[in-house]
Amino acid sequence: MAENEKLEQAAQASSDKADKAKKDKKNAKPGLFARVGKWLKEMKSELKKVQWPTRKQTVNNTLIVIACVIVVGVFIWVFDFIAGGAIDVLLTLLR
Repeated sequence: MAENEKLEQAAQASSDKADKAKKDKKNAKPGLFARVGKWLKEMKSELKKVQWPTRKQTVNNTLIVIACVIVVGVFIWVFDFIAGGAIDVLLTLLR
């Protein structure tokens, strides 16, 4: 009987190892191409949810940005002109 028990224990251990190997395979990290494919699918589904602006909204926003850039540029130019003049005046006074 002792031999039969040993054989049963060995069989049980080998089946436990097989079950563990199956679980490890299921929990294993998927391959590179599988991960890239999954990422692309998820990205496509997320992009379908995005509410894209209309052409009119895009043109309007672009014009607003251009106007703001011009206004800020003019302010910087005026400040530079005034600061340059002030420095010139200070340098002529110190001579």
